[in-house]
Amino acid sequence: MTRQAVYCDHNASTPLLPEARAALLSALDLIGNPSSVHAEGRALRALIDQARADVAALTGARREEVVFTGSATEAITQAIVGGARHFRPDAVVVTAGDHMAVLRAAELTGLPIRTIGLHADGRIDLEDLTRRVTEATKAGETLLVAVHAVNNETGIVQPVEQIEALVGPTPHILFIDAVQALGKLDLGFMSRPADMMAVSAHKIGGPTGVGALLVKSHADAVRLIPGGGQESNRRGGTEPAALIAGFGAAAKAFPERYRAAGVAGLIAGFESALFALAPDAVIFGGGALRIGNVTNFAVPGLKNAVAMMGLDLAGIAVSSGSACSSGKVGVSHVLGAMQVDPALKDSALRVSLGWNSTRADIEALTTGLAGIMARHKSRDHRAA
Repeated sequence: MTRQAVYCDHNASTPLLPEARAALLSALDLIGNPSSVHAEGRALRALIDQARADVAALTGARREEVVFTGSATEAITQAIVGGARHFRPDAVVVTAGDHMAVLRAAELTGLPIRTIGLHADGRIDLEDLTRRVTEATKAGETLLVAVHAVNNETGIVQPVEQIEALVGPTPHILFIDAVQALGKLDLGFMSRPADMMAVSAHKIGGPTGVGALLVKSHADAVRLIPGGGQESNRRGGTEPAALIAGFGAAAKAFPERYRAAGVAGLIAGFESALFALAPDAVIFGGGALRIGNVTNFAVPGLKNAVAMMGLDLAGIAVSSGSACSSGKVGVSHVLGAMQVDPALKDSALRVSLGWNSTRADIEALTTGLAGIMARHKSRDHRAA
């Protein structure tokens, strides 16, 4: 199968970093079980311990606060479903823009779900959240509040500090989905009021199949998979040492490579070129603070299915939103929560860049999009 020549879908999954690949392959040569006390087991345990230290350093967590999981989705489910079992809250609070992993996990708790809306620019409605938290506190209820630090579809940076200031001093539990923030924002987990936080390896150039849940000590008993006592009794199952080693290597290498790529400048350049091609183009959340590596936009009248197919044929990979909603091109609960017009929502495209993105990628993307728009206008003209 031919590889994509231009990859602009890093928010779905970032290509494997050379450092992560080397660590992964090296670890695959080792044998044994990390829980064994013989030399082979100890060698694997040493790899995991080093990776834990590297992930802790990137997230600003203590080493003992890092719990390796099979994915960010598992970490999210452990935090929400496991958190509901352990803390026994009266309700779960989510936002309308949360990743589907968060929304589905909330459903699995069987508890009442209270959904916080988004403003038209994609920011969490803090007034709505404040009202919900205040009402619950006065009623003597406990909430498990789940929010995302950065929206995976729009790149909008949420007011997490304000949310922490609201929830932190209360008995409520706060979980943060930090998957898209990892390596791009300072997470500083150990010094934050958040109780739990989820991150993923393959969003920072690590391998798929491994994530982590960061937990404060009072949340150590939050479990999903009991197993045989691995991860200090917080996540059962033999640890995938090779994947974890790759995660640790990515955690060390990603920040510098990401900065070196200058993705914010590349996105800004693309948006300028986009408006030159289509002055009526719309950037979703364009007025809000965004992470800098992603733009979610629409060219009115150009369906995303048509644009994605044309770009794919040209060897350019983009998306219409979350990869976890693949097969549902044009459907975005996030844009729906932002009150985007349905016709415009069906034209939404997401371009997301990462550590190996280049100016040549943006030039190819702009050229490809220009060709598609020209053909689209030509067909419309003939039809008229």
